[in-house]
Amino acid sequence: MNERTRNYLRGRFGDHYRRSELPVPPALADREWGYIPWTAGPETTMVRHQALATPRDLEIMLDNERPRHVYHSAATYAEPGAGVMGAKGWRGADLVFDLDADHLPGIDPETEPYARMLEACKEELQSLLDFLCADFGFEEPMIVFSGGRGYHVHVRREDVRKLERDARRDVVDYIKGHGVDLDTVLSREYVAGSGRTTPADKRTLDTTGGWSRRVHQTLMAFIEELNEGGPDAAEQRLLEIEGIGSQRAARLSELATTHYDELAAGNIDVHPAMMTLLDVVIDQAVEHHQAAIDEPVTTDVHRLIRLPGSLHGGTGLVVTPVRIDELAGFDPLVDAIPSSFTDQRITVEITESGPVEVGETPRMVEAGVTTVPEYVGIFLMCRGRAEKTREPAASRG
Repeated sequence: MNERTRNYLRGRFGDHYRRSELPVPPALADREWGYIPWTAGPETTMVRHQALATPRDLEIMLDNERPRHVYHSAATYAEPGAGVMGAKGWRGADLVFDLDADHLPGIDPETEPYARMLEACKEELQSLLDFLCADFGFEEPMIVFSGGRGYHVHVRREDVRKLERDARRDVVDYIKGHGVDLDTVLSREYVAGSGRTTPADKRTLDTTGGWSRRVHQTLMAFIEELNEGGPDAAEQRLLEIEGIGSQRAARLSELATTHYDELAAGNIDVHPAMMTLLDVVIDQAVEHHQAAIDEPVTTDVHRLIRLPGSLHGGTGLVVTPVRIDELAGFDPLVDAIPSSFTDQRITVEITESGPVEVGETPRMVEAGVTTVPEYVGIFLMCRGRAEKTREPAASRG
C-alpha cells in the first residue's frame, strides 16, 4: 500500500467516524483501549494500554488518530491505562467468542470465495448460539459481524464476568464437544426385575437438551437414512462401520424399522447392538454440532476485541452489531457497507484482477486504472488489490 492510498483511507476512515455515532461498551472508562494506525510497511503496530474516561474521549481519539482498527478490552480494570497487566487490577471480563472462517473445517481461505466463507461462518454462528442460548441460558447475547471473516459474540452477564481462565476453558470444552462419550450422554435408570425378568439399568438419551439431544438428533437422522434405502441398502451401509459385522448389521437394520418409535423417544436399550452404533454416532454428532470457536479468545481474560461500529482496516466494512432475529436476513457484504462510502465514485488502479463480492451486484475487475463506487475501491485498497490514483481534473471540480 503506497502513501497516497494510506492517506486516502485514513482520511475517509476519519470522515466515517466524524459522521457516525458508535455504540460504546458498558463501563467504558474501566476498559483498556487500543488501535492500529495506518503505518507504512507490512508490519502492524498495536497502540494499547489506553484509557478513555468518557464517550467524548473516544470521539476525540477516533477523530485525531483515524485508526485502521479499533479495539477495547473484554475485561474491566481498576487502572486500565497501566502499562503492564499485573498493575491494571482485573475486575472481571465479558465472555467473548470469535468465529473466523480461517478456522472452519473444510474452508480454505486461499481458494474459497469470500461470500461463501462468510456464509459458512454464519452457519457456524447458529451452532454457537444454540449452545449459548439453549444449553447455557444466555438470553440475547450480543452478536457482531467482525467486519472481516467472521463474527464475535459478547456475553456480558454479571454471573459470567468473574469466571477465571479455567472456567472459561470448561465452557470452550463443552462447546467443542471435548469428552462427549457414552457415559456423558446416556441417562441410566435402575429398573427392578419381576417374574422371570432380572434387574437392569435402563439407558436413554435425553431428547430435550444438551449433547444428549444433539447425539439423539444425529442418531435419528442415521436411522431415517437406513429406513429410506430399504433393508439391503441399510445392511450395506451398516457394514461400512468398523465393528459391525453381517449378523449385527442385519439386526440393526431390522431394529431401525421395528423399534423406530422407541428410538425416537430416546430408548436405546432396544438391543445391545445399538450401543455399537451409538458409539459411532457420538463422533459424528460432535463433528457436526460443535462450534469451531477460536479457543484462545474465550479463555483469555485480557483479550482485546473489535469495537462495534468501527471500521475493519482489512475491508473497509463496519464492525456491525446484529440482533438474533435479524441474523437470517443479514448480508454482511451489503449491510456492513458504511453509508458514508456509498455516495460517490473514485478512481483506483487495480493491481489484482478478480471478483469483487462486496455490494448487491458482484463484479469482476481487471488490472489497470478504473472508476468504481467508493465502497468497492476502499474494499480493494484495504485488501491490497488496488492503489489510489489522482482523480481526473473534471471530477475534482
